Amino acid sequence: MTLATPTLETDRLRLRPFTEADADDIFALQSDADVLRYWDSPPWTDRSSVARFMARCRQFAEDGSGARVVIEQARDHTFLGWCTFNDWNPVFRSASLGYCLRAAAWGRGYATEAAGALLGWAFETLDLNRVQAEADTRNAASARVLEKLGFVREGTLREDCIVNGDVSDSWVYGLLRRDWTG
Repeated sequence: MTLATPTLETDRLRLRPFTEADADDIFALQSDADVLRYWDSPPWTDRSSVARFMARCRQFAEDGSGARVVIEQARDHTFLGWCTFNDWNPVFRSASLGYCLRAAAWGRGYATEAAGALLGWAFETLDLNRVQAEADTRNAASARVLEKLGFVREGTLREDCIVNGDVSDSWVYGLLRRDWTG
């Protein structure tokens, strides 16, 4: 079953499918050590990672497991980052949410706005009951984004990530359809 990647508009943002023209922006984002300091993988050092990322975007749509979209400013199409909705399980009516934004875009509400738009699409389109997200316990800004969206912290995954020898914990968040106010 395929799942068409949406194009969504908010007051300030446009979320759209990735194109090959996004390759340089994706590499710059995913190779930024500051942006990825709380990520579950190290920053990219090899441009071949872009091809794998883009292939995964296409795979989400082709196998119907989710959607990954570019986040850009609506007024001038400046690349800000990406947001993903993945691991869709139609039997359990559940999925996962993730996002990654350039450091220059932090603190402006873009992550909340973009994730909210993608969540709205997902709840309406896929009859979801639950969406899950994870955040490194050191990443207070990401935790705030999830809480603004109505997610509830449900627990801690202890020492679930080891990146370049750095061991970290993650918080697990859940959002139920009945709690979605989007």
